[in-house]
Amino acid sequence: MSFVHLHVHSEYSLLDGFSNIKKLVARAAGMGMPALALTDHGTMFGVIEFFNAAREAGIKPVIGLEAYMAARTMRERDPQEDKKSTHVLLLAENETGYQNLLKIASAAQLEGFYYYPRIDHEFLARHTAGLIATTGCMSAEIPRLIRQDNVDAARRRLGWYYEVFGRDNFFVELQQHDIPELKLVNQTLLELGREFSSRYVATNDVHYIEPSDARLQDIMLAIQTGAVLSDPNRMRMSSQDYYLRSPEEMGRLFAELPEALSNTLLIAERCDIDLSFKGYHLPQFQVPDGFTAQSYLRTLCESGLLRRYGVRAADADVRQRLDYELDIIHTMGFDTYFLIVWDLCRYAREQSIWYNARGSAAGSIVAYTLDITLVEPIQHGLIFERFLNPGRISMPDIDLDFRDDRRADMLAYTARKYGDDKVAQIITFGTLGARAAIRDVGRVMDIPLSEVDRVAKLIPNIPGKPVTIPQVLEEQVEFKQLYQSEPYLRELIDTAAKMEGVVRNAGTHAAGVIITDRPVIEYLPLHRPTSGAAEESPVKTVTQFEMNILDSLGMLKVDFLGLATLTIMARACALISQRHGVELNLDNIPTDDPETYALMGRGETAGVFQVEGSGMRRWLMQMKPQALENVIAMVALFRPGPMEFIPGYIRRMHGEEQVDYKHPLLESIFKETYGYPVYQEQLMSAAIQLAGYTPPEADDLRKAIAKKIKDKLLKHEEKFVAGAVERGVTPEAATAIFKDWEEFARYGFNKSHAADYGVIAVQTAYLKLHYPVEYMTALLCVSQSDTDKVALYAADCRRMGIPVEPPDINYSGWDFTIQDQPGSKSAIRFGLGAVKNVGRAPVDVILQARGDRPFADINDLARRVDLRAVGKRSLECLIKVGALDAFGTRPALLAGLDLITSISGAHFRAADMGQMSLFGAHTGVNEEITLPKVAADISRREILNWEKELIGLYVSDHPLSPVMEALTEAVTHFSGQLAEAAHEEKVRVAGLVTRIRPHQTKTGKMMGFVTLEDVQGNIELVVFPRTWEQHGEVFEIDRVLMIDGKVDAQSGDPKVLVDNVSTELKRVVAASSNGVPSPGGEPYAAPRPAAVNGLRPPAKPAPKPPARPAPPPARRGSEPPAPDNWGELPPSPEAFPQDWQAQEVVPGGFVLEGKDLPPLQTARAEPTGTAIPVEEQPEAQEILTAEPPQAQPLPAVEPEPTPPPVINPAPTAVKTGPAPALQALEPAPLPPAENPLVPERPGLPYILSPAAVYAGEDLHMLTVVLRPGKDKVRDNLRLRQAYGILISYPGHDRFALQIFERGRGYRVEFPNFTTGLCPELLARLQILVGTDNILVEPLTIQ
Repeated sequence: MSFVHLHVHSEYSLLDGFSNIKKLVARAAGMGMPALALTDHGTMFGVIEFFNAAREAGIKPVIGLEAYMAARTMRERDPQEDKKSTHVLLLAENETGYQNLLKIASAAQLEGFYYYPRIDHEFLARHTAGLIATTGCMSAEIPRLIRQDNVDAARRRLGWYYEVFGRDNFFVELQQHDIPELKLVNQTLLELGREFSSRYVATNDVHYIEPSDARLQDIMLAIQTGAVLSDPNRMRMSSQDYYLRSPEEMGRLFAELPEALSNTLLIAERCDIDLSFKGYHLPQFQVPDGFTAQSYLRTLCESGLLRRYGVRAADADVRQRLDYELDIIHTMGFDTYFLIVWDLCRYAREQSIWYNARGSAAGSIVAYTLDITLVEPIQHGLIFERFLNPGRISMPDIDLDFRDDRRADMLAYTARKYGDDKVAQIITFGTLGARAAIRDVGRVMDIPLSEVDRVAKLIPNIPGKPVTIPQVLEEQVEFKQLYQSEPYLRELIDTAAKMEGVVRNAGTHAAGVIITDRPVIEYLPLHRPTSGAAEESPVKTVTQFEMNILDSLGMLKVDFLGLATLTIMARACALISQRHGVELNLDNIPTDDPETYALMGRGETAGVFQVEGSGMRRWLMQMKPQALENVIAMVALFRPGPMEFIPGYIRRMHGEEQVDYKHPLLESIFKETYGYPVYQEQLMSAAIQLAGYTPPEADDLRKAIAKKIKDKLLKHEEKFVAGAVERGVTPEAATAIFKDWEEFARYGFNKSHAADYGVIAVQTAYLKLHYPVEYMTALLCVSQSDTDKVALYAADCRRMGIPVEPPDINYSGWDFTIQDQPGSKSAIRFGLGAVKNVGRAPVDVILQARGDRPFADINDLARRVDLRAVGKRSLECLIKVGALDAFGTRPALLAGLDLITSISGAHFRAADMGQMSLFGAHTGVNEEITLPKVAADISRREILNWEKELIGLYVSDHPLSPVMEALTEAVTHFSGQLAEAAHEEKVRVAGLVTRIRPHQTKTGKMMGFVTLEDVQGNIELVVFPRTWEQHGEVFEIDRVLMIDGKVDAQSGDPKVLVDNVSTELKRVVAASSNGVPSPGGEPYAAPRPAAVNGLRPPAKPAPKPPARPAPPPARRGSEPPAPDNWGELPPSPEAFPQDWQAQEVVPGGFVLEGKDLPPLQTARAEPTGTAIPVEEQPEAQEILTAEPPQAQPLPAVEPEPTPPPVINPAPTAVKTGPAPALQALEPAPLPPAENPLVPERPGLPYILSPAAVYAGEDLHMLTVVLRPGKDKVRDNLRLRQAYGILISYPGHDRFALQIFERGRGYRVEFPNFTTGLCPELLARLQILVGTDNILVEPLTIQ
C-alpha cells in the first residue's frame, strides 16, 4: 500500500526535530512514498531546501506549518494566562494557501511572539483560503480540551474550525503512539467525527528519521531546555516511535481505519505549489525622464570615465572595456542593479559617509566609473568575468563597506527609499560544530566539565577550516587514545559525532540585506530580529530563508558592512582638514609615497589596516615593500595556504633567488608575483593565453578548481591540454601546468579583493606617517571601548613622541581630543567619556558649562557646573583618575567631596528659586570652598590602580615602566599579539601578576591559573603541577615575572602553558631575528616585538667600548670567538642532573671536572632573596690555556663602617642598561694564606675567550664554592643567585663555580662572561656563601 506523511518536523524545528532534510527525503523516497510534507514548528526555515530536495528525489513536496495558537489573542502577553500555546497543522493547497502560510508565519514572529511565535483565531480565520488544516497532535487545541475532559468545548471548537475552513479543508488527525492518554483522545475524536461527518487522516508526528535517532532527539530536547538526561522531571517525548514509519507499518497501525491512510494520498494530490526560480525581483529604480535604465547607466559611466581617466578616456583599451562590460550587463538584465548600488554610493558621498566596495567588484570598469570601487581594474590586471560571468547567470554581488558609525544611516536611507516592507535583513543558522557538540552532549550527559573540556580541546579550532569528529578520530592519535580509554568518553564522542551539523539556533547576518520590488512577505516569510539586532538596525524584519536560498529565488542582496577603518580615516581626515586645511579622501590619499612604504618596512604598523598583526609585520620588515603591488601580494599571501611562498617571494623580490616559470608564455602573467601563482586572476589569464579559453570559460575553470569538482576538472584538463598544444606547448608541459593548478584551490586568492584592501592599507599608513597626531587620535576614539587596543595605541603614540595625557576637566571632551601645547608637541587627551561611571549626561553638563573658558579653580567649577546633575559618584571617579588635579590633590578633593557638592547644590537651588546665591559678591557673603588638609598622601601605585579600575588601563604611568626596556628586549609576544601565535608555538611573555587561582587536580596535585598583565592587556597562564611545584611560590600579586611556554590557541582566547618562570630581568637581551632558543633547543617561531608599536623606548647610544688589542689568532680546530652582543637567554635549568659532565649547568658555564672529593665540613650562609636569573645561551668558545697560580686564601672583607655596604638581593624587576662603572673600588690586597677547604686542582686549564684578554691589566679568577644543603630547591636558588651577583658587576675578571654534591666536585667556568672584583661584590658573596667559600687567584695568560 501507499501512504504520505503529512505531519513532519525537520531540524529547523530548532532543538526539537532531528531530521536532516536531505536524509529525510531520501528515506521517504526509498520507502516508495509518492509525496512528503514538511510542517516545522512555527517557522518555514526549511521549505525551499525541502522543496528542491523532494523534486530532485522524484517525490512531491507538500509545504506546511505547525502553527502555535495563542491562549487568548496574539497580542496579549500575561505570564499567567498566555505562556502556553496550542498547535494547529496547516498545509498549503495552492499558491493562495502558500501566500497565507507566509503571512501566518510572519505575523506569528513579528506580532504574536511570546515564548512562541503565535497567531490567534481571528487572524487564522482571515487567512484560511487555500489551506488545509487538521485537529493536530496531542498538544493541539481540540485534543488538549479532550484531555482536560472538556468534550463540550472540544465539540464547539471543532465546529468553529469546520465553519472557518469548510468541510473539505479540515480533517480529524489520528496518531498511534505508546501514550496512555492517546487512546481516549482518538476514541473521542472518532465520536466527534461521526457527529460532524468528518474525514480522518493518519499521521505520526515525525521528529526523526530512524528509531535509533530517538535518543539523539531526546538529547536535543535536553540541550534546548538546559536539563540533564538523568533528570526525571525534564521535558521529553512520551514514547520513542516518532520516526518516519514505513507505509506498511502505518497500514498495520490503522488497519481498522483505511480511510485515514487513503486521505493522506488525497491531500497530497490536492497540494500543488511551485517554489522554483521565477526570475529576478529587482526593486523599481526611477530614472530621469527620457532615459531607460540602460541609457541612464551608460550616461553615468561616460561621465565617470572622463572624471576617472581624463585624457586616457579615449584610449582604445579603456573604451573597449567599458563597452564590453555595459553590453554584458544589459544582456544579463542587470542595468537596474548597478543603478541601485550607484545610488547608495551617491547618497553616502553626499552625506560624508565613507564607503568602499570589497571583493571581485573591483574587476569592473563600470563599477569604477560609477565611483563604487576604488581600484582601477586595467592597471591591476583585474578580470570582469571574475565578478560577472555571462556564461553563468547569477545576480552580481557587490559588498559595500561603510564607516561603522554611519552604517545605520545607510540602512535607514534604503528603507526610506524603497519602503520598509521591501527591505529585510537576512537570517543565518548556527549549527553544532564538533567542539560545541562535545560540550553540549557532555553537559546533558552530566559528565564532569573538566573531562568534557579535555576532550573538546583536542579538536582543532582553526577559523575557516572546520573539522569533523570522525576526521579528528582518524587523524589525531591523542584523541583516539582518549576515545579508547573510557567507555563513557567513547559514548560521549560517538553521540556528539552524530549530533554535529544539526541546526542549533537562528541569528541575523552581520551585513546582508535584501531589497525587493514588492513587499518581501509576498515572496518569503519574515522573522523577528534576533540577538539585539532590533536595537542596532533601522531594518526591523529578518527573512526566514538564509542567503543561498534568497539567491536561488532571484532576490537582490546588498551587503552593508561596517568597517571601523573607514571611520578612523574619515575622522582623521576631518581633523587634518580642521588643523591643516588639507582635504583628503579615499580618492586622493597617495599610494605612491616612498616614506609610507619605508614605515611599513620598519614594522611601525600599529593601527594600519590589515598589516598590524605581528606575523604580517614580521614579513613586511623582511620584505621592505617598495610599491603598492608588494602590499597587495602580501595581503593575498598572508593566509594558511600560500604563506609558505612568502620567504621565496621576498628572496626573489630582492634578487636573492632566481625566478623560474613553468613555461616562457607564463612569464608575462606571473612576473608580478615573481613566478608564484598567487591570484585567481592569474590562473584565468594563463588559461586564456596558453589554451585559448574565453574569459567566461576561464572563470568556470577557476570555479571548478576552487570547488574541486572532479568531473569538470577532467573535462577542463582535456580542453586545456588540447588548447595549449595548439599554441606550441608540449603535451607533457601542458599536463604538468594543469596538475600544478589543481593545488591552486589551496592558496588562490581574489586579486580584486587584495588590491582593494591593499590600497586602504597603504592609505592608512600614509595618514599615520604624515599626520600622526590626527590619525592616532581618530584611532583611539574608534577603539575606545577596547581597552587592550587603547593601551597598545597609546604606547605607540608615546613611541612616536606624542604625549597621551589623562582626562582633564578643563581640556577633555567626551572623546579623545588633540591638545595643542605652546612650545611643545601636540598631545592627545583622554576624553571624560573614557571614565567608568561617568555617563554622557554628566559630561554634557560639564562641557556645556565650561564652553570656551576653562574653570579657574574648584570654586569656579562649583559655581558654573550644577554638580547635582553630575552626581557625586561621577565626580568622585573623575577625581580619582586625575581629571581635577589642577584644583588640588586627589586626597584633598576626595575628602572635600561632600562639601563641594553641597555648596554647588545650594547655589543652584537658590538660583532655581530666584534667590541670591551665596557666591554673589553683592550679598556680602562669599563662601569659598577650602579643601581640607590631608596628612596621608596616596601612593603612586594606588593612583595607577584607580586609573586601571576606572579607565581600564594605566594612563599617567604603568607599573612596568621601570622594566619596560628589559621587557621589550626579552619577550617574543605582548598580550595583543598572542592571538596571532600558532597553536603550541613557543613564546616568551612578561608582565605583572594580577590574579592567582590555585587549583587541585583529581589526583590531588596542585596547579594554578595566573593572569599576567603587560602594557597591552592580560595574558592567561596555565601552570601545570610540575611547573607549579617548582615555581608556585614565585607567583605573587604585583610581581613582575617572565614566562616561557607554549600557546594554547584551541580553547577560545589564547593561553600560555607555562614551562619556566623567571623573576630576574637584568640580564635579558633582545631576541634575535632568527628566533629565541627554547628549553628544548628549538627556536621560537615568532620574532621579538622590539621597536614595534612604541613598546620600546627610543634607543640610547651605546657607550663607547674601551680600546682592545686585536685578539690572538685562533688555534686550529677551535671555534670562532663569540660575539659581544649575546643572544636571547633561555630559561633557567631545573634540578641539576646527576651527570653534569659535558653539560652547561648555568648560562655560559661549562663543567671542567667531576671527581670524587672528600666531603666539606664548613658552615654556609643561607641565601638571601629568591630571584631567579634568566639564563643565557652558550655561544661558540675559543679555548686558551692559562696556568693556574698558587691559590691564595681570601681574608674576611670588612666593609667600610660609613656608609655600610650596599647588599642588594636580586630584585624582581630591574631596569636594564649598562651597570655603573665602579672605578673607585679596587680589590683588597690578598695576602698569602692557606685554604684547606679548597682542594688543589690537577692543573686543569681555564677556558678563556681571547676577545676578553686585555694587555696590561691585573686579572683575577674568582671561584665561589657552593656546598649542598638539605633543601635542593634552595641550593638551586643559591647557585643562580651567585651567578647573578657575579655577572652584575662589570669588569674583566673571570669567575667559576665549584659545586659539591654526593661526594663529587664539579668546577663550572664561564669563558664568555666576566665580573669586576670589588669590595661590594665580595661583601654580597660573603653573605650568600660565607667567607671561607670564596677564592680569589691572580690570573696570568700564557
